[in-house]
Amino acid sequence: MLEGINKIGDLEWEVPVGYVPDMRVPGRFFLSRALAETLEEGAVRQLANVATLPGIVKHSLAMPDIHWGYGFPIGGVAAFDRTEGVISPGGVGFDINCGVRLITTPLTEADLAGKKRELIEALFSVVPTGVGARSAMRVSNKELTDIMVNGARWTVERGLGTPEDLVRCEEEGAMPGADPDAVSAKARQRGMPQIGTLGAGNHFLEIQVAREIVDPEAASVFGIAEGQICFMVHCGSRGLGHQVATDHLRILENALGKYQIRLPDRQLACAPIDSPEGRAYYGGMACAANYAWANRQVIMHEARKAFAQVFGIDYDEMRLIYDVAHNVAKFEHHDVDGASMEVCVHRKGATRAFGPQAPGIPREYAAVGQPVLIPGSMGTSSYLLHGTATAMQKTWGSTCHGAGRVLSRSKAKKAIRGRELREHLAQEGILVRAHRDSVLAEEAPEVYKPSHEVVRVVHEAGLSGIVARLEPLGVIKG
Repeated sequence: MLEGINKIGDLEWEVPVGYVPDMRVPGRFFLSRALAETLEEGAVRQLANVATLPGIVKHSLAMPDIHWGYGFPIGGVAAFDRTEGVISPGGVGFDINCGVRLITTPLTEADLAGKKRELIEALFSVVPTGVGARSAMRVSNKELTDIMVNGARWTVERGLGTPEDLVRCEEEGAMPGADPDAVSAKARQRGMPQIGTLGAGNHFLEIQVAREIVDPEAASVFGIAEGQICFMVHCGSRGLGHQVATDHLRILENALGKYQIRLPDRQLACAPIDSPEGRAYYGGMACAANYAWANRQVIMHEARKAFAQVFGIDYDEMRLIYDVAHNVAKFEHHDVDGASMEVCVHRKGATRAFGPQAPGIPREYAAVGQPVLIPGSMGTSSYLLHGTATAMQKTWGSTCHGAGRVLSRSKAKKAIRGRELREHLAQEGILVRAHRDSVLAEEAPEVYKPSHEVVRVVHEAGLSGIVARLEPLGVIKG
């Protein structure tokens, strides 16, 4: 472990005030000894830098998938006082509301025998993938405005889903406060042809089997059983979200002098939450987040139709368990020293994990807490978990979002051959479809921390509880 960091629990570490100049609060992160071998000094310094921001409350936090990012470390969480704090695109990321949804089917693994390749090809044909992928679905500028305000509801109202889908989305698929005027013409231009597309990088559509049920009670509440075939969608706000982040970063960098904000790293560019610049960024970010929920809804709709076509099952038999967001800043009420306080929680590569009876989660899940989805990487397991009261107390109701990279994409392409990886995965019964084998090398299982160890840490630290382990059977990569 790095010098100057204190161990304060079996899996909990503290970065003390003074680790970098001007820290207002300590940093806290959750990590096992095994994962500590991959801890980057730069990521810890970013965690400490976040603790210098005005209005930060209690701690700067990071989850066990912590790694170096833009401004905040990926896996970073921070809450800011509603009146005295700031909002920062570096605490959200460029892929605004990159998120995950998990859908169950009435199928078992035996039902896939002899049809898995057909299913993969059917899914690949209806879900556009890759850099710059364009959708067959065309939306006008006015329709795009509606999508940015209404999110997944816009798609459901057009028959691309069911009303129950909205109940099982974080924020019911649409954040309040979206301001289409805060989205540039260039961002709109990038977003109009991409609704319903998967994108590239670590985004995927994966066929999975629920291999192990760890918490039968929660599994019953969520509606998942051992041996059940599911599919998982992981993607975000595409070019629109990236452009929103780029545009507002430039504005906020220019506003630092206006508000006399000193930063250890300009990637933390920010503005007071209630300033014109802060409000504009939040409004644009909410638009991108809502676009992402609509995007995942369209992809799920097309995937449901493909499953129905290949297996002759009913559309309504495929049930959304939940949709969680990763990269957002949201206004939430949390307990601070015994009093309810409204704060702006930034989750950068971190997932909301609200516990039992918490506001904002579906009534049907209230007894066990919010579903939490932690994806693996092609050849590794994904996990369904539930939120906890401990997360509400320690991490603003937050947990990890994935495994966390240990190898950059450029290094991965030099070290790994995509074709060999695809053939190796096929031997293990995992069919992979992508436009280029080089994409597979960038996202190989070995370029990530082991998902089982990351999930073990949040489970044993009490930040979320394991419900089920899911294994991949087929994957579509961007």
